[in-house]
Amino acid sequence: MTSPFGPLFDDLVKLLAGQGPDAWFESATQLALSIARGSDGDPNPEPAERQRLESLAPLVARRIDALLKVAEPPTTEVVNRSGLTVAALAQWRPLLAPALAAGQLALPEDTSADPLAHMMAALSPLLLGLQLGSVAGHFSERAWSLAVLPLPRIDDRRLIAVNNVAAFANAWSLGRDEVAAFALAHEQIAALVLTRPGTGDALRALLLDSVREASAHQGDIIERLQGLLGEGTSDIGEVLAHPESLLEGLEGLADGPAADAINAATAALLALFDAVALEVTTALMGPQPALAEAYRRHRLLDARGEDAAAALFGVVTHGPHHEHAQAFVAAVSADHGLEAFDAFLRVDGLPSLAELDDPAAWYARVSTSPLA
Repeated sequence: MTSPFGPLFDDLVKLLAGQGPDAWFESATQLALSIARGSDGDPNPEPAERQRLESLAPLVARRIDALLKVAEPPTTEVVNRSGLTVAALAQWRPLLAPALAAGQLALPEDTSADPLAHMMAALSPLLLGLQLGSVAGHFSERAWSLAVLPLPRIDDRRLIAVNNVAAFANAWSLGRDEVAAFALAHEQIAALVLTRPGTGDALRALLLDSVREASAHQGDIIERLQGLLGEGTSDIGEVLAHPESLLEGLEGLADGPAADAINAATAALLALFDAVALEVTTALMGPQPALAEAYRRHRLLDARGEDAAAALFGVVTHGPHHEHAQAFVAAVSADHGLEAFDAFLRVDGLPSLAELDDPAAWYARVSTSPLA
């Protein structure tokens, strides 16, 4: 039976149905890189900026070693936006497996009985890939590194999008060395924590729970396209030309216990990364009140792409829980030092939402844990 939407869509369905299991990721990569390249073509870092990062990286690593008594991390790599985008896609792909399984539609055996269902089954992987690609491409527009999204990592590569770091320093009239040291410390401590098996296992469990709470949101994309197709073909060309329009407003997750748990954990991790980065930069360059304030405002006002990437995983990057997390890290650090946060490297070390408001209870729990 021929599709009621015409031969173009018959050909599209055949094409999509014949693609391999990785077609969705290939689509995601193509879209992400087209966005990341931007209007300036995504130039490589200037040699002076690259040298600045490379000269500061070992100094920052030694400071982190002194603070948290860890082995010096591998060399930090300098990349452009495309390099950061490719790395983000590689890191996020395995974490999205549960969401992909929840959102995948099975191809009907009898394609003639319901051509609309046949088309939707063929399009669903493409839509999921476009969602990831759009998010990853916009993420790298301003993000310095992967550290702004505290998710478990598959390897210990440290990457800095140095052009984004330099653009931030220029926009806020800050010293390049100070901002570079802060960005390096942020990425190095994040990579250290997020590659640990205990931390990774804890975050993966929280992410799996949040996907279960949010599975309806993947369905919302399919239902929106079904509605357009059911009404006729007048808007289909616009949708295909601008597929990201289907994703607007669908990134966030509903409130629930799983969302609370992942948000508490990631907020605490971000607060720790911020605290360590500021501590290291201060030790190397002196007090940095202007840098701290500029970074806070940047995260609030100029990080839309980063926020959308976080929302893809059910992580909310603003709100009271972040203020509570900052107070939590400050309180624990004041009472027990930054060394207390080695508990974050264990599977039972991340705080709950309630513990963000009760640092003493968290410390009592983790310090008496059988895993301590």
